[in-house]
Amino acid sequence: MSPVDFHGDYREPYGPLQVWRWLTGRMWSVERAFERAKTSGRAVDDTRLRIFFVLAIFALAFVTLGLRATRAALFAPIEAAGREAAPLAGARADLVDRDGRLLAVDLTHYGLYLDPREIWDTNEIRRKLLPVFPKLAPERLERALHAGRREYLGGGLTPQEMQAIHDLGLPGISFEEEAKRVYPLGATAEHLIGFTDAGGRGLSGAEKALDAQIHEAAAAGEPVQLAMDLRVQAALQDELLKASDKFGTLNAMGMVVNIRTGEILAMSSLPDYDPNAPGKSPIPNLTNHEAASVYELGSVFKAFTIAMGLDTGVVNIDSTFDVHAPLMSGGRLIHDFDKGDSTLALWQVFTHSSNIGAAKLALMAGPDRMTTYFRRFGLLKAAPSEMYESARPILPRKFDDDTLAHMAFGQGISVSPLALATGYSALMNGGVYRPLTVLKVAPGHEAKGVQVISEQTSYTMLQLMRMNAHTDPRGSGHKADALGLRVGGKTGSAQKPENGHYGKNNVSSFVAVFPTDGPINADRYLVVVTLDSPHATKDSFGLITAGWNAAPTAGAVIDRIAPFLGVQRVITADSPTPNGPGAKPSDIAE
Repeated sequence: MSPVDFHGDYREPYGPLQVWRWLTGRMWSVERAFERAKTSGRAVDDTRLRIFFVLAIFALAFVTLGLRATRAALFAPIEAAGREAAPLAGARADLVDRDGRLLAVDLTHYGLYLDPREIWDTNEIRRKLLPVFPKLAPERLERALHAGRREYLGGGLTPQEMQAIHDLGLPGISFEEEAKRVYPLGATAEHLIGFTDAGGRGLSGAEKALDAQIHEAAAAGEPVQLAMDLRVQAALQDELLKASDKFGTLNAMGMVVNIRTGEILAMSSLPDYDPNAPGKSPIPNLTNHEAASVYELGSVFKAFTIAMGLDTGVVNIDSTFDVHAPLMSGGRLIHDFDKGDSTLALWQVFTHSSNIGAAKLALMAGPDRMTTYFRRFGLLKAAPSEMYESARPILPRKFDDDTLAHMAFGQGISVSPLALATGYSALMNGGVYRPLTVLKVAPGHEAKGVQVISEQTSYTMLQLMRMNAHTDPRGSGHKADALGLRVGGKTGSAQKPENGHYGKNNVSSFVAVFPTDGPINADRYLVVVTLDSPHATKDSFGLITAGWNAAPTAGAVIDRIAPFLGVQRVITADSPTPNGPGAKPSDIAE
């Protein structure tokens, strides 16, 4: 209708001001009716009018609320009604393995708060609250009772714990939702997964390495998928536990890697801990020795030395070395574990694990070639992983002839097993050095990497690994040769430095690769096992070398995980190995 009526009178447009005028006019008319009733002496009519007016106001309020509720329920936009609640502050996305199995999850817990301004009987609070919430320290409660403001008493309450406190009916008690990180598998892959603080900040493992990504994924409602295969992880961790118990190790660690993609399928470090309560474990248990500790790893380094010699053309596979006498270097004698050899071809230097042969090759190559290739294999820096725990190596002060001779077989340089695995991946995958990753890699999206040795050199090293574990009867890796899985490998047994000299304890390592057949760029898996300070057993004939402890552990892991990785067994006439039950120490070189 026009602001001008039919008679030409001006009317104000309809709006909030007009409504307010109409409402106040009606109220004044009712009030005048009350006054008229009073002056006429009709008190009963006055009371009835007032009651009717109050009822009318309440009826109008209820009708208004009812209409608004009906409108919200029936006519609210679908997208708004279906929208999920915003994540809590500090919320983290679920962590899952490569097949979607749950590894870490935020569950809603509750924080407990107390406001002393609402309390009139503090003794009742002490008497009832402490028995139901035993985690609350009495002194903390006392501080809150005298704070004069609302105080946080504690968090991490489960819904059941919250309900038990709520049912006490205590004044001044309130709750707020908070996310708590829960690890449903407990001490499984705990060093790889890591843990968080109470505020939802990653402190170790993938939780710290991928902290920003995990928070972003939570906002998007998506999980973060790790490269880990939980089945492979369980097998690795179980075999390491068995080895640790059998050989009485100080620490035991291992990992499984797809060397084509660089994905870390499993990683374990013992002793372990429960990430749901890391504070209850001894501090040393929290260390991921696979990434954060460095060791002199011994003869596993011979693979890098020989690959350098082949790739530069300094030697070929049939080049020979005189190893009949120990080699004097820097005032120290370098000798071989197996002292019965006189002349060895290069391939025998590898399979017989000759320290003398490897040292002589390093001296032939010289410091420039050695340091260039060790740098290419990532041995002179921390492994370039997402994991912040990745430790820097301990390097010699200078690379002179004495240093080169000892580095050739893994003395005088200390690296992490993670760095060792990264370098070995390049040796076995066609010569491409790429960082290992804890994240699942989509098909066709693996990192490009850097070509550090030729594909031909890589193929030759792959075959040498196979010879050491199977073909050469004197090879040091036979106890890792899982039946029909075409395993290759290299042992390493290094005495541990103690007080400036080498002591009685050692670090035993075995690096295995399987299957060794097929195209050089096919999926192929690396298994690294490192045992810190293993003890001799009756089965090892009193020896503590890797061929008798780390190698069979790696073989047991491979035997269990091959079906999960789709590696088929190929049983042939020469599949049985010569180092079954009853083998003697002389059957295995070191």
